[in-house]
Amino acid sequence: MTVETKRKHLLKTTAAGSAELAKVEGIIADSHLPAGIKHLVKLRVSQINGCVYCVGMHNKEARDDGEIQDRLDHLVVWRQCGKFSEPEMAALAWAEALTLHGPETLEHLHDELERHFDHDTVGALTLSVVMINAWNRLAISMHGDTF
Repeated sequence: MTVETKRKHLLKTTAAGSAELAKVEGIIADSHLPAGIKHLVKLRVSQINGCVYCVGMHNKEARDDGEIQDRLDHLVVWRQCGKFSEPEMAALAWAEALTLHGPETLEHLHDELERHFDHDTVGALTLSVVMINAWNRLAISMHGDTF
């Protein structure tokens, strides 16, 4: 079986699961989580995970939705650059912690989130982080092929 055939087979076998993941994306889309924060979180997590396909897609989506390129260029250094609001920084810290770290850092970060967002929005943000991690891993497993 060629590499291309293997990728197509993987895409076929993940189709039903991907459809279910898309339903969760609908729940997130219907939430009160600001679109700009969704874009920043999806892009930052995709950068961390090294998902070339998702980085390109979320960068474009953010720009199409009005995000400024200068902020996207500085997303990898969001803590140091002074270009992001407190709610955005709280969301990015949460996204990084869920992607990279364990529960030892979560209580403080969760408290910071609740300063800026209601309980349901924190839940939507958490689902968004979980989902982009899942999508990243699917895209990477298919060597960056589209869904």
